[in-house]
Amino acid sequence: MFEGIFTALVTPFENKKIDLYSLQKLVEWQLENGVDGFVVNGTTAESPTLTEKEVFSLFENVKKWVPKEFPLLLGTGSNCTETTINNTKRARDMGADGALVVVPYYNKPPQSGLIEHFKVVANSVSELPILLYNVPGRTVISMEAATVIKLSVVVNIKGIKEASGKMELAKEILKAVPKDFIVTSGDDSSCMELMTLGGKGVISVISHVIPKPLKTLSLSAREKDHNTLEEYKKYDELNRLLGCEANPIPVKSALYHMGILKSPELRLPLVSMTSENSQLLKKCLSSLGVI
Repeated sequence: MFEGIFTALVTPFENKKIDLYSLQKLVEWQLENGVDGFVVNGTTAESPTLTEKEVFSLFENVKKWVPKEFPLLLGTGSNCTETTINNTKRARDMGADGALVVVPYYNKPPQSGLIEHFKVVANSVSELPILLYNVPGRTVISMEAATVIKLSVVVNIKGIKEASGKMELAKEILKAVPKDFIVTSGDDSSCMELMTLGGKGVISVISHVIPKPLKTLSLSAREKDHNTLEEYKKYDELNRLLGCEANPIPVKSALYHMGILKSPELRLPLVSMTSENSQLLKKCLSSLGVI
């Protein structure tokens, strides 16, 4: 369920409201180009600024636009265990195929706290598959390999989105978790390397821009074709520019340049991409034939 190319969907805005027209256009274009799933209400969706009502609207509309068996993950994590439990129960009730649960941020729990947090959340919604999400660039705390290994035996914890970009950590995890525990990348720059090591895909930002090439390369990488690493370097500059300002500022600018979003609008405290970086991104997109 969590394997392949999952796009962590942006939330388009127009005049401070969700732009469902642009979102549907994005979803349909992504489906045409072969992505394997979507994440709704992830970091890229600007989840900290979305209301409960908006999350419901996003999910219900995306669900309506995709084929019946197309997997949808809903971001439910927070830095409060009770809130995370409630969000995850809501994801189950809404018909999500799984919940993406991030490491609690800001309050800096110890590894033992992470283990208890994820166990309690998983046990509270035992029928819903859970995907752990390790992104220390945003949460400060990183899950250690031993923590992931302990959690990998919890029945409905099915895998991890490993977004640290650290291959040694990924190797430790891959070596020790059960064979059916899915390790997928959450870092576009290193995703192909992780797939050649045994990773099963990527929850991606760059897939907004190059879904079809990313899918093709990922299939080769998962077959341990190391030539993929060299081929993927073609997108180094695009990856750099998509990360030169806080996500999703650059990818919204890219989608605007591509004519998919009517506006690159974000919600405060995020602001539009600088004019200089936006022009560099536009030049890069043109050189790759995306626009």
